[in-house]
Amino acid sequence: MADEFGFAILGLVILLLAGDVLVKGAVNLALRLGIPALIVSLTIVAFGTSAPELLISVQSILEGVPGLALGNVVGSNTANVLLVLGVPALLAGLGATSDTRREFVFMLGASALFIILCFFGPLTWWHGLILLAGLAIMLGDAVRSAKAHRDACADDADELEEADPNMEWWKIATYLVLGMVGLPLGANLLIDSATEIATAYGISDTVIGLTLVAVGTSLPELATTVMAAFRRQADVAIGNVIGSNVFNLLAIIGIATLVGPIPVDPGILQFDLWVMLAASLVLIPFVFKQLPMGRGVGLAFSALYAGYIVILLI
Repeated sequence: MADEFGFAILGLVILLLAGDVLVKGAVNLALRLGIPALIVSLTIVAFGTSAPELLISVQSILEGVPGLALGNVVGSNTANVLLVLGVPALLAGLGATSDTRREFVFMLGASALFIILCFFGPLTWWHGLILLAGLAIMLGDAVRSAKAHRDACADDADELEEADPNMEWWKIATYLVLGMVGLPLGANLLIDSATEIATAYGISDTVIGLTLVAVGTSLPELATTVMAAFRRQADVAIGNVIGSNVFNLLAIIGIATLVGPIPVDPGILQFDLWVMLAASLVLIPFVFKQLPMGRGVGLAFSALYAGYIVILLI
């Protein structure tokens, strides 16, 4: 069993590294082809940073454990708020953010749509098309809004981390190949190991998705927000969480349902979906009143997440 945990960790590490190099390659390819950095940041980067979650969801359906896909998304969204914001706030505190109300309302709307569709489960291709339509609407609005504020947000490569408009073609190709090879390899390792662990301990694949896989795929967001907290960039932290949550619900499940149906576990309907929604709602005072997240808030968020994990595992 120690081997399975080791393979799960190895698969997660490969996923994170492959997702990172895929983003670098995709961003720099787009810039070399003359695609505006604005559009790159809203599309390619968003898809690239969610690639580990997407690969895990698709692979879990192909491997016959679709509960892992749904658990991964629901668990990741809960972890993104309580853990990914809680730990940085506990370590360094997060100051007040600028106006993110519009994006936050989008996130709540995506959460509400997702929950409603789950009650009409199992989730199939027509649920996925509805979710992807919602994503298209939100991306379209984001593009229009960003273009309207082009003067405030200059459209150049410097806005994007790891962007180099002069990067050599061979380096771009290397990043893309490593990312495309590493993602399915890491996903296979993680899914197979997680399934073995779940079977050995009598834990359902849905619970494994809500815990082990969800925390693992939230590590990139956690690393980003920790650095943002120490750099006093609260906007980066909360914006990262909002964008990730919207994409998880609309894009990842939307695409995954086109691969195969996803059953909705009764436990998710009765408990986990509402925990996910409640975690989103606790951000209301910090978004609408622009209150800072001090260490007390970080401790409360982290404790709530720890309590949630304990409830799942007992």
